[in-house]
Amino acid sequence: MDLGLKGVHVLVTGRTSTISYGTTDLTIRAGASGAIGLETVKLFCALGANVTAHYNSKFGPIQELLASNANLQHVQANLSQEEAVVAMFESLSIMPHGPAQVAIVNHAVYPTSDVPIARMTLDRWNTTITTNLTSSFLVCREYLKHLENASSCIKEKAAIVLIGSTAGKYGEANHGDYSATKSAMMYGLNLTLKNEIVKIAPKGRTSRTKVTLKDPQTVYRALATIPLKKVAIPMDVATQVVVLASSTLSGHVTGQVVMVEGGMEGRLLNRPEDLQGS
Repeated sequence: MDLGLKGVHVLVTGRTSTISYGTTDLTIRAGASGAIGLETVKLFCALGANVTAHYNSKFGPIQELLASNANLQHVQANLSQEEAVVAMFESLSIMPHGPAQVAIVNHAVYPTSDVPIARMTLDRWNTTITTNLTSSFLVCREYLKHLENASSCIKEKAAIVLIGSTAGKYGEANHGDYSATKSAMMYGLNLTLKNEIVKIAPKGRTSRTKVTLKDPQTVYRALATIPLKKVAIPMDVATQVVVLASSTLSGHVTGQVVMVEGGMEGRLLNRPEDLQGS
């Protein structure tokens, strides 16, 4: 089946550096140079789309793809910095693929250390919010600004796909900062964009794809409520992203949260030892 993506310019964002504050590190959950991002980039390329893979510092995986994909280009930017995002979209306008028609907002960081809200520093909170949520706002804002001045044929394929997490729906103990960013993106930002993008591109759409937990320490508790008894692999997410980005398949789908989580019904909060004496 033709998904109508041949020649469509798709931007896939990604953050691939580790940020440190105090003694805590943030690591990648998703990015154009990460597992999900790479599968998404490769799949769009295979379907004939013109793809721009964004990265911040980890260029290696993208560089390997450039040799075998003539329809792939790359761009570097720190998406937490407003001027860098503005410059990135300005550069896209003069690069071979032209303005982005589809934006896959795929970047995020995840604090590795477990810290409950009662012990969380303002520095950690602000860093996660800025890196995940504010950067996504900046990408969506600049995408829409450039879409305003785009031709009607570019607007015809307009779509934003936001990559989310089960943490955004169920929360995640000791990671309230990450959960808050994903909830805000999945619901407040996604549903607002749904109503605003059509004022710029009448057929423009938004969707949110949710990713299952991948933290090895919590896999059991995640799988305990998943009927399919498996954690999503990157291709599971990439295929759904492509379906949502396709105006042929999903032209009447907008503002939806598509769950790629095997039927997950929530978090398993208590281990057997936690219930002793209850």
